[in-house]
Order: sequence, then C-alpha cells, then structure tokens
Amino acid sequence: MTVSVVLQRLSRHLWPLALANLVANIGIVVTGAAVRLTGSGLGCPTWPRCSDESYVAHGELGVHGVIEFGNRMLTFALAAIAVLCFLAALGAAHRRATRLSLVIGLGIPLQAVIGGITVLTDLNPWIVAGHFLLSMAMIMVCVALVDELRSPDRTAAPPLPRALAWATLVSGWVVLYLGTVVTGAGPHAGDTESPRNGLDPATVSHVHAYAVYVLVALTVALLVVALRGGHPWLARVTGLVLLIEVLQGVLGWVQYWLDLPVGLVALHMLGAALLAAGLARIALAVLPHHAHHEARADGQEQPRAATRLP
Repeated sequence: MTVSVVLQRLSRHLWPLALANLVANIGIVVTGAAVRLTGSGLGCPTWPRCSDESYVAHGELGVHGVIEFGNRMLTFALAAIAVLCFLAALGAAHRRATRLSLVIGLGIPLQAVIGGITVLTDLNPWIVAGHFLLSMAMIMVCVALVDELRSPDRTAAPPLPRALAWATLVSGWVVLYLGTVVTGAGPHAGDTESPRNGLDPATVSHVHAYAVYVLVALTVALLVVALRGGHPWLARVTGLVLLIEVLQGVLGWVQYWLDLPVGLVALHMLGAALLAAGLARIALAVLPHHAHHEARADGQEQPRAATRLP
C-alpha cells in the first residue's frame, strides 16, 4: 500500500480526528488537575526519567508515582492523535487544516518540555501557570481546526460585535491567567513540599472574581448586540459561552466557601478548558467563513461533507 493511498484513507477521518484532538487536549487538563489534586505532582521526582534509576514508575514511588507516570503516558496518546490528524489533513490536501494540525502537533512536545521543567523546579507555581495556559492555547487551536472543517458560512461581523468579541477574548485570557495566580496561592500545590507564590489567597480570589464580572458583562453585551443585529451563529455561540461562564462562576464561589474540595476544583478546571474553547469559538464567529471557497492544495474545492454542517 502506497503512502498516498494511506493518506487518502486517513483523509476520510479528518473530522473525527479533529474532534479527538479537541477532546484529548481538554481531557489532559482534567487528568493534570487530578495529578495536582492528589498530591502526585512529584510522584515522578525527575524528568524525562520518572526517577534517577528508571523511566517508568516503580513500587518505591507508590500510588503517586503511578498517577504522575500515567499522566505522562497520556502525552503519547495526544501525540498519536495529533500525528494522525496531520496526516489526514495532508491526505485531504486541506491547506489551513494542515497548518492548524501541525501547530497542535508541535505544541505537544513543547508542553511536555514545560511539564518537565515544572517537575525539575519542584512545581514552581509560575511555571505551572505557563504549563496550564499553553494547554488553553492548544485547546483554542483545536477549536480553530474544528471551525475550519465544519461551521456555517458567514460574513465578517460588523465593527461593534467584532470589537466586543475580541474584548471578550482578551478578558477571558485575563480571567484564565488570574485563575492560575489564585491556584498558585492556594493549598493544592501538587506536593506538600512545593512552593507557593506568596500572595494572599483571599485577595487574589477577589481580584479574579472582579475580572470574571467584566468577562460576563462583555459576553452579555455581545449577546445582546448579536441578537439585535441578526447574527444567529454568533448569538448561539455567545449564549453557550455565557452559560459556561455563569456555571463556572457559581462553581468558583462554592468551592471558595467550601475550602476548595478537590472534586469541585477538578470540575472548575474542566470548566476553564471549556471556557477557553468557547472564547475561541466567539472570536472565530465574527470572522468570515465560506466553506465553498476552501481550496485544497491542488486548487479543487473541499468536499461539502468535510467542511459544512450537516
């Protein structure tokens, strides 16, 4: 079987592989949270080995070693999905999908290296924050790939909704960053010996909350403008993101008043990943998208089944 035949067969699975990329990158955020919340962040005390003697977890490292090593192994699953998605995009000769899937694939080893640095620095909270924010960026690229492959035709939004959408995106990034600052000040360091950022948890939590209020206000304004301006796709996407924000805000306050139970913190991390995906969807919804204009690398139009909503 020739390489071209393999790529052609893979191209039929480009859409499910793009979805798998998104789901896997959201999933590893949740499993990473499980590592931190179980105190297993240094279950493998070094990197790239799990310990000085072995690349894999062994009995002396206990259950924390198993949890941390298991999370490291998930990186290979992400890499496999990303490689298959890239090859499928090549087989489909879809130029933009190929570029986006390449960015996702390159982000995985970069994320692994930053994860290794977090271990080598004993889970320094500022480096852990960078590790998390890179995951949010990768989720956004995965959403861009999904949007590229299958979303409704649309023209560019007028200046006001476009400005509100980008303001919402920027505000959302501020919220995500401040969330990492709150985490760095809180009790769930990933290991009992890991350093904290030294900030007052109550103070940074309230600053984070104020940023959330701004984000919600911008999202409501965007929803109103989208509804009044007759932009149904933008309104639908914005309404869903607003729901995520409200649920995430309620969850944040509940976990704060209950002294950060690990189950609620894990749900809050999942909510952050979904918020990142939603923010990317909003930013993309104000940009033009014409499925019938999406040319393949050979100049032919993309098949509708691969690029349009059913």
